[in-house]
Amino acid sequence: MIRMTAEKIEEALGIDPKVVKKELTSFISNKVKEAGAKGVVVGLSGGLDSSTVAFLCVKAIGARRVIGLIMPEENLTNPEDVEDALSLAKKLDIEYRIINIKPIFESLRASIKDFKDEAVLPAANLRPRIRMTILYYYANLLNYLVVGSGNRSEIRAGYFTKHGDGGADLFPIGCLYKTQVKRLAEHLGVPKKIIEKTPSAGLWAGQTDEAELGISYEKLDRIYAGLDLNLSMKDIAKAVGVKESEVKRFIERENRTAHKLKIGEIPRVSLRGS
Repeated sequence: MIRMTAEKIEEALGIDPKVVKKELTSFISNKVKEAGAKGVVVGLSGGLDSSTVAFLCVKAIGARRVIGLIMPEENLTNPEDVEDALSLAKKLDIEYRIINIKPIFESLRASIKDFKDEAVLPAANLRPRIRMTILYYYANLLNYLVVGSGNRSEIRAGYFTKHGDGGADLFPIGCLYKTQVKRLAEHLGVPKKIIEKTPSAGLWAGQTDEAELGISYEKLDRIYAGLDLNLSMKDIAKAVGVKESEVKRFIERENRTAHKLKIGEIPRVSLRGS
């Protein structure tokens, strides 16, 4: 029974990369056309997701209409990630800019009276919000769209910064779980070094996605695939090899972070008295 359930989950995570590539490139080109935009701007981190998105954008609308922004923070961002992002931009033959966000971050730090160095998360979330602001500056300047690199695993887990890396005009790989993105990346020709890199948002020194989530993407994706199949928490836990409480944790996390996917709540009020 456990083996059959595991096989169902694996089948649910299977993709045909040729079909996915065709549909996603069509999606990107159509959205750019609908918006009357001249091109797209992509934040390049040197990681799997942004690299895959950049490949898709180039195949969708051509290299001349794509600009990549590499936005490291000096003394924090791994120099190897910058090198990988730069190498990718050159490989794709797209225009790019390297913008050090450290002076911007330090300016905010100095300007916010109540800034607390010991409050790690509020400070960390400033970084993706700074990058989002820069992405939209270029988008407004050039009449481009901002293309985000969030995948379905991160979106369901609420593992992104609201109005930071969660701020974009479209998310082409938002329909793909992380393990599915890897398969698409291999098909597209994303460098193996990038595909095999340990996922990290680079929010602080030594930070990794899986350590922060407390689970590997492989197991997380299998949990979500099991939920997509309407399997019980007990069956999913046995098939994936985790505790039932772990499945419950990510169900609760998805519900708790659902607000990140919506605009601010707008109340309904009675405009006139009874």
